[in-house]
Amino acid sequence: MVIGEVGMTNLKLVALDGEDLAVISAHMQDSVLKVGDIAWTPRSGQFSITANRFVWESADEKGKPFERHRAALVFKRVQSVRSLGFDRGKDDDVLSLLAISFEQKGEGPEGTIELALAGDATIALDVECIEVQLADIGGAWETAHKPKHPDAE
Repeated sequence: MVIGEVGMTNLKLVALDGEDLAVISAHMQDSVLKVGDIAWTPRSGQFSITANRFVWESADEKGKPFERHRAALVFKRVQSVRSLGFDRGKDDDVLSLLAISFEQKGEGPEGTIELALAGDATIALDVECIEVQLADIGGAWETAHKPKHPDAE
């Protein structure tokens, strides 16, 4: 079960299973971040990104402008990280997060969390279990454009 709140205040969610992670994925869909906003601390087993997430939860409200929020997404109990499709040395390159999924490994809680990025890029996190936190960390700002997915229509 997702623990958190959505509404007039900043978004705060915790995911402890695949269903929870799907909720966080929906909130993070179409977030944009710079390569330099990615952090991996092997000693603590923590992987994090800071991104500008599109506020999907209010995107369909009539008359309300589209918004983005600065958000922190933290993955705990991470054992290893792999990436493909972008240069980790180019801190100013912009990435767009499309989805977050989990593939269980064996019978236990361990598995791989995959962050699917635009341009066929990916980040794979081998985890002991799902323990993910999402929190808005800054104010919202207006954006003129709602992300579109022509392949999905």
